[in-house]
Amino acid sequence: MRHPLEQFRKLKRPGLLVSAARFAQQSYQREVTLRAALRGYHDGPTPGPAEALILLLQVEDRLEQMRQSHDAAWSAARHVAVLSALMAEAQALHHQPAVSAVPGGTAAAC
Repeated sequence: MRHPLEQFRKLKRPGLLVSAARFAQQSYQREVTLRAALRGYHDGPTPGPAEALILLLQVEDRLEQMRQSHDAAWSAARHVAVLSALMAEAQALHHQPAVSAVPGGTAAAC
């Protein structure tokens, strides 16, 4: 499986969806927006950025399939909300310090 950030970077979506998601990202409130974006996919505590990104990629993939097949249940507003959450979580993951195990059982920031 590819790294979630790599998967995110490879997404190709219509410019209008991306522009709307960038605009929506300005008012991103992690707890509220993420919970709504993951509705039906995750019911536990708010996941960290890496897990959230993986889940959001699944949600977005389903929405993209619906959009491309002209499914009447597809919601542009939901797709924009999920894309904006994806952008915010990818940014958070990108800026999160990497942690790796070092000999002796401790963890160190890389």
